[in-house]
Amino acid sequence: VQLQASGGGLVQPGSSLRLSCAASGATLDDSTIGWFRQSPGKEREGVSCMRRGDGVTWYADSVKGRFTISRDNAKKTLYLQMNNLKPEDTAIYYCAAEGICSTLGRIYPEEYDYWGQGTLVTVSS
Repeated sequence: VQLQASGGGLVQPGSSLRLSCAASGATLDDSTIGWFRQSPGKEREGVSCMRRGDGVTWYADSVKGRFTISRDNAKKTLYLQMNNLKPEDTAIYYCAAEGICSTLGRIYPEEYDYWGQGTLVTVSS
């Protein structure tokens, strides 16, 4: 599976962005998907995930209520709708597939097999 992330950019605080992640080489119908982000000098952290099968979702506390993960299986595309963006959301965002989506706590990059190349989101006034 190859993943191609897009949709990042420079926006002002309070703005919205929708990140997309197009899959090729295979479908993602039966795959757990996730979004991660990494800021300079920090470890890659899980932002959100959607479990395969039942579609249960998880969000990091820092984005809960502002971000929404979704998928369009027909288009083989994952999305991350980001609303009310804050400067602390500035990071490179990565999509990932074939991993573990535990709703009990964090999600971990090492548990995902396929990765997009990342798209930069900068939130600044």
